[in-house]
Amino acid sequence: MERPNFLYIMTDQHRADWLGCAGHPVVKTPNIDALAARGTRFSDFHVASPVCMPNRASFMTGRYPSQHGLRYNGCLLPRRARTFVDLLREAGYRTASIGKSHLQPFTESPPPNAGSGPEAWQPDDGDYGCEAPDRYEGARYDFPTPYYGFDHVEMVTGHGPEAGGHYRQWFRDTYPEGAAWQGPENQLPHAYSVRQGVRTAVPEEAYPTAYIRDRAVAYLRANAGSDAPLFTYVSFPDPHHPFNPPGKYWDMYDPDDFTVFPRYEDHKNPPPPLQAVRADYEAGRVPPRATGVFMANDREVREAMALTAGMITMIDDAVGALVAALKETGQYDNTIIVFNSDHGDYLGDFNVMLKGGWSLDAINRVPMIWADPSAPTGTESTALASTLDMSATILARAGIDGYFGMMGRSLLPCMAGGDDLRDALLIEYNDGFVRMGFRTQARVRTLVTRDWHLAMYKGEAWGELYDRRADPHQTHNLWDAPEHAQTKAALMERLVQEMMGLMDESPRHTRVA
Repeated sequence: MERPNFLYIMTDQHRADWLGCAGHPVVKTPNIDALAARGTRFSDFHVASPVCMPNRASFMTGRYPSQHGLRYNGCLLPRRARTFVDLLREAGYRTASIGKSHLQPFTESPPPNAGSGPEAWQPDDGDYGCEAPDRYEGARYDFPTPYYGFDHVEMVTGHGPEAGGHYRQWFRDTYPEGAAWQGPENQLPHAYSVRQGVRTAVPEEAYPTAYIRDRAVAYLRANAGSDAPLFTYVSFPDPHHPFNPPGKYWDMYDPDDFTVFPRYEDHKNPPPPLQAVRADYEAGRVPPRATGVFMANDREVREAMALTAGMITMIDDAVGALVAALKETGQYDNTIIVFNSDHGDYLGDFNVMLKGGWSLDAINRVPMIWADPSAPTGTESTALASTLDMSATILARAGIDGYFGMMGRSLLPCMAGGDDLRDALLIEYNDGFVRMGFRTQARVRTLVTRDWHLAMYKGEAWGELYDRRADPHQTHNLWDAPEHAQTKAALMERLVQEMMGLMDESPRHTRVA
């Protein structure tokens, strides 16, 4: 298999531990579990940044947000940025993106702190409105390609049954009566109280996950006889909030079957962001935006867990349909299937919901499964791996050299039993809003080793240090513990070294002087 096909499946806001193959005691994911049984599951895989747009751009480029420029949600990936998909395309691959891309803004809402005046960079002539709502108001938008390397694009923007892009146009044309199904005001009756728990009236077959599944299956079938190898990127907006699984997925799981742990009371010395979210909860203050981190009581957390599990199982069913299409068209034995997510979710850890500037494993660690017909089956790698590594791994497996300035490393040796990929990993986080008790937008740098989790917050006198082995749930901050002062100092020095290594090496020098 010299030129394999790739099917890359991405979910949105999906924790590493919320899969059956990762040991979750309740959520059912038989089709994703089958991928793990066919390949390698990476159990210590982390994002480059725990938020949608920056990490998706890091996936595409193999570079950190501070290098590729998409530093926080609402920015954009420069059109002149090279992606690994560009290289696949140049090498003869047929490339397709079906579902959520999020490399450009998909709302029209200006940020509250946009500032004024010109940028440090001269403006370029790239089109950065490809995912914007106005492109999809009329007849089907003829998407301009290549789009960051993709020759075929079927765009879905946003989340839930009000998602936009080509999905919105298809929904409007297919279901003229569908406007009466959408929005919280049209939801079906239910007894759940969790914030953003919406029992949508949109039927399963009309929901974005089903649309992406069907469009991807159609694409795989249509290209089954292609002489060119395929790289097909299928990106589901779920299980990202709002909590709104459609149809049978709404009540597929019982909230009483889930356990809230760790709870707020389980943290021995809550750091300032957790204290701030708790204070808002006790005062009854509601975040001004739907993406705002909030605290929920135990019952509400269990409800969110049950609804999230429903969305995950819906994705799992879609994965089963994609695999079935590969088998039916004779592509299965020549296709590497990858399952991954763009970031995690607090999902009730310490009673906190969604994601934000507080650095926890819950939002930094995500699923990653590599199912390769030519690699060992049913293995687990404990290598300290990153989103940055995916571009290097795919290019290496396709036999294509990477480009100058990539920061990731190929994971192929890890699939043969080698776990010595790196001994420390850097994670960047830059918030676009002021929240969670921070005085300014949070700027966080996290260093993860096999044993330790160190997080530093710009402008703050406090930080966090957790023993990953003795305290995997991060319930005891050892930052001020005298007995761990030397460990903290050594990790801080290593963090500085990692950040010094982020100097952008591209463009390379062309002369001695």
